[in-house]
Amino acid sequence: MGWSGRAPAPPAIEAGKGRQRQGARHVYSKGQKNDFRDAEAIAEAVQRPTMKFVATKTADQLDLQALHRVRERLVSQRTGIINQIRAFLLERGIAVRQGQLFLRAELPRILTTPPDVLSPRMARVIEGLSGDWRRLDERIESLSSEIEAIARQDAGCERLMSVPGIGPIISSALVAAIGAGDAFTKGRDFAAWLGLVPRQMSTGDRTILGKISKRGNRYLRVLFVQAAWVVLIKPTVWEHHGLKPWIEAAKKRLHHNVLAIALANKLARIAWSVLARGRAFEVRKIDQAATQPACS
Repeated sequence: MGWSGRAPAPPAIEAGKGRQRQGARHVYSKGQKNDFRDAEAIAEAVQRPTMKFVATKTADQLDLQALHRVRERLVSQRTGIINQIRAFLLERGIAVRQGQLFLRAELPRILTTPPDVLSPRMARVIEGLSGDWRRLDERIESLSSEIEAIARQDAGCERLMSVPGIGPIISSALVAAIGAGDAFTKGRDFAAWLGLVPRQMSTGDRTILGKISKRGNRYLRVLFVQAAWVVLIKPTVWEHHGLKPWIEAAKKRLHHNVLAIALANKLARIAWSVLARGRAFEVRKIDQAATQPACS
């Protein structure tokens, strides 16, 4: 194996898959990977003026990030168990309303269903899955409590929790991922790193905006979209947080799913500003920006 990279260069012919095309960058690569060539690649990279580097995480950040990764895995496993229980019940003609609370409430009654509908063997299988579900709930609750305790003791997390839709989970995940936000020069860079900006395709004098890029930290991106939905389903808090003019203006021209992404982008920018500038969320700043167009 070797290292390879792309460096800025004048327009040049770039070969690829049996054909040649005009490109703005050339490709270089060297085979036979070893420590000397790794060092050479690093030396080459640091000379590039537009190269971006990842900040080294502290031990506390790594510990907090580990808690989030374990919690994310357990939540995924719990979702899989719930879906499996529903699938087994549907195969027997038993449908339950969507939502964990409804399924949990209906399970005791379902397990007493007559044998001609739910066999004793299948009842034991579902009961075992229900036990797995309870154990996962306990572990997730324990991790969530630990994460929340850490967030309450961190000044950056406390400031982030003043932003609408952001609680201990999102604030601590953000601090674990970017620290004080020094790696970004502005909120838009952070939103782009999360993958919450449109994918751009430019040719000649035309710029085509597509769907969001979905690049970067998927976990944080999902959390910010969830935070946006939490804000959108509570219109009573829009005025309190100074978001009402912006959301009402955006609702007139954006599909509700696009609106959620645009609001997630806005919340991400606000969160970075709060974290990087060391100041809590202030409603008056949102009021001043209320007339700015929403991201599409």
